[in-house]
Amino acid sequence: MINFEEEIKKFHPSLEVEDAEDAIYNQDMTDMSDLVVKVVKEAKSLVVEEEE
Repeated sequence: MINFEEEIKKFHPSLEVEDAEDAIYNQDMTDMSDLVVKVVKEAKSLVVEEEE
């Protein structure tokens, strides 16, 4: 039978996982809400330009 307490004591996280985690969290990524805000701002500026 597996002794989970002993197995947990032996566990060491992989360095690759920690490195990947840092790279993912430190990356500035554009999501859909950023894109929608950008498109709306551009559309508003075009409408204002047309009205002038």
